[in-house]
Amino acid sequence: MSIIRITPDFTKPTGKIKPMHAVNNAPMFWTYCDTFHYLTEAGIPYARLHDTGGLLGGGIFVDIANLFPNFDADPADPQNYEFGFTDHLLRELNAAGVQPFYRLGCTIENYHPSIGPRRSIPPKDPHKWAVICEHIIRHYNEGWAEGYHMGITYWEIWNEPDNEPVIAENPMWRGTMEEYFTLYEVAANHLKSCFPQLKIGGYASCGFYEILNTAAATQANVSTRTGYFIEFFEKFLTHITSEGHKAPLDFFSWHSYASPMENIRFAAYAREMLDKYGFTETESILNEWNPGIHRRGTLADASAIASMLVAMQNSSVDLLMYYDATMESSYGGLFNPLTREPFKAYYSMVAFNRLYRLGTQYAFANETNGLLDTGVFALAAGDANGKRGIMVVNASSTTGQSNEVTLLIPDGTWQVSLLNEDHNLTPVSSCNGGETLILSPDCILLMEQ
Repeated sequence: MSIIRITPDFTKPTGKIKPMHAVNNAPMFWTYCDTFHYLTEAGIPYARLHDTGGLLGGGIFVDIANLFPNFDADPADPQNYEFGFTDHLLRELNAAGVQPFYRLGCTIENYHPSIGPRRSIPPKDPHKWAVICEHIIRHYNEGWAEGYHMGITYWEIWNEPDNEPVIAENPMWRGTMEEYFTLYEVAANHLKSCFPQLKIGGYASCGFYEILNTAAATQANVSTRTGYFIEFFEKFLTHITSEGHKAPLDFFSWHSYASPMENIRFAAYAREMLDKYGFTETESILNEWNPGIHRRGTLADASAIASMLVAMQNSSVDLLMYYDATMESSYGGLFNPLTREPFKAYYSMVAFNRLYRLGTQYAFANETNGLLDTGVFALAAGDANGKRGIMVVNASSTTGQSNEVTLLIPDGTWQVSLLNEDHNLTPVSSCNGGETLILSPDCILLMEQ
């Protein structure tokens, strides 16, 4: 058992608590949204709309081919759009206080190698595709076609066009990288000219595993495929900064299913590359991540998720989006599909949100990227009214080690809540500075003052 000293310094602010507890999708069951109150209660800030509704977007949600099924039709005619089901979803998200992060494109076609692609073929006219996207944005933000004024900020152009270097094996983009670069260039310029106040970006990269070159990289399936991810990224940046092809990039989105410390390295690489090509103001958004579906429904999954939230708060990432908040997918680790109630992992989001609401992060004397010791992460926050919070994550299931935590905190009484096998972030006691608590493996501690 190790002794770990927690020494937050509430005289040293380090910046804002970032929206690390955003998600992909929502706990929708078919079209029933009665569980969306869980999103509200956890303060989920964004829900990225990708793979929404299952295969082919359920045939009805979000995807361009679902909203505008006949590409040869007139995009200026509202009669050619089928907004109904997506309207329903976005209204329910809006009522829950969750901002959509809208992916313009198609749902992944994982089944296609033996059947053939349906939606992942490059649009035959990139400019017309951009005009269709324009009208979808006008529907949700400007009231076009009996639409809404939802103020949706983020609009992402496609998802994982770099998924496979062999075109015939790519479930997201059955075209060349150059064809994607052209689509992005045309669409980003058109949409930014129409909506200069919105954030237009992409492209939801498959990630940067190739930079590790360690044993851990082998476990992350480093191969020629992951080398292609890097090649695609660098050539994309070269293309959209070259004369005659320049395009805006308000945010760059990417994916990773690696560990927190590896993701910190990936985030630094993404930031370095964006800055190198002049995109110093471009947001870096990790909008697909999951610590492992094999842990689904366990306390270990909750602590793994919580450690990622804390670690990435201390990285160069601006926004983090867990994949996935659905119930029917094996990647949906927040909700039990049988009971439609939260798994333990959901309460990691709730705990982080308590600190997110306070607004300002404060430093620890003995931490690096929120890491206090092997498998132990911590985050401190406060607001202008003197409210304070500390979140400690003992993600030590791999070692089976309990960690004795000595609380060296400012004077005063702290309310203690626990997320463990017996508690779902419920208040259990109060303590004063200098007291000692024992955190069992995978326990999450939240202290509030």
